[in-house]
Amino acid sequence: MRLAITTLFVAMTALAKSGAALDVERAAQIESLFRDYNQVNAPGVTVMVVREGRPIFAKSFGLADLQHKTPCTTNTNFRLASVTKQFTAMAVMMLVERKKLLLDERLANFFPEFPEVGKQISVRHLLTHTSGLLDYEDLIPPGTTMPVLDQDVLRLLLKHNKTYFASGTQYRYSNSGYALLALIVEVRSGQRFAQYLKENIFEPLKMTNTLAYEEGYGAIPNRAYGYTPKNNPLSSSDGERAGVRGSTFERTDQSLTSSVLGDGGVYSSLADLFKWDQALYKPKLVSEPMLRVAFSPATPTDKPGRSYGFGWYIGEYRGLKEVWHSGETIGFRARLARFPDRKFTVIILANRADARLEELPHRIVDVVLFPDSK
Repeated sequence: MRLAITTLFVAMTALAKSGAALDVERAAQIESLFRDYNQVNAPGVTVMVVREGRPIFAKSFGLADLQHKTPCTTNTNFRLASVTKQFTAMAVMMLVERKKLLLDERLANFFPEFPEVGKQISVRHLLTHTSGLLDYEDLIPPGTTMPVLDQDVLRLLLKHNKTYFASGTQYRYSNSGYALLALIVEVRSGQRFAQYLKENIFEPLKMTNTLAYEEGYGAIPNRAYGYTPKNNPLSSSDGERAGVRGSTFERTDQSLTSSVLGDGGVYSSLADLFKWDQALYKPKLVSEPMLRVAFSPATPTDKPGRSYGFGWYIGEYRGLKEVWHSGETIGFRARLARFPDRKFTVIILANRADARLEELPHRIVDVVLFPDSK
């Protein structure tokens, strides 16, 4: 942990000397956006702003572990929830470029026992949330107490020869699809999904603390635990802050679906996500043409002005292309927003269920990239 923090400090010091760092006023403006997270004995948030390959702002607020009073840092590992989907998509794209699978292969090619509808659903449909697959969360039998795994998602879907709509005709966000993508990676790579991510993405990028967490296969280093306030979670008038000072929190770290890896099982830190962000500007893992496909609109979503690529939402803010994803799960919130035309990225990770992160990247863009606008 010391090495990661020291490296970050050196990088920010170099920025200050070069004149590229934030001035005091703008740094204070960013910090003010997170003031309600700076609470004693409360879970918190950690944020990094990256510009032209360097972190220009990095700060952590609150505690990663209330029991042991462990503070959040740039090296604290948070559960990413659906921000995981960009890693699942990358694993698939890597196998495509290695000629291990095709984007237009159908589910029946990987799972011969899949119902008839599997002959119509392709890998591409899974990546872009256009498969129409039923939500596995709605299929879990009442009274289930054992955590659901990706294999369980497949077993649940095998019982239903129907979809919400004909594949490829509509968009509907699908955790089921990304759980199946993780299994497809396993089928074609011959490795556990978590091991494939480790050996092919995390280790090559030196993301040394990042992992898809499988209970029994190791511990999460520098772990943040998720929490939910016991009283009314949010009372801020602007609806964006993490609201209630003096809240008491209960640990809500794992749910019945927390062990499904493909849709949300990766843990990572600011220090490691910085490395991930920078790698996406170069053909380190896949070719530039494949990266362009991932970051290009494949289908419109249910929100105006928002499309979906391969594991990423695509939109626009103040004339800038924005490529982003959010993550929400019991006790955690995450947001990774990239503005590639300006090589500008905002990463925010929180271990409290009342954190509202949606507009914060845009507020930070306003402060840093458009300081003279009102």
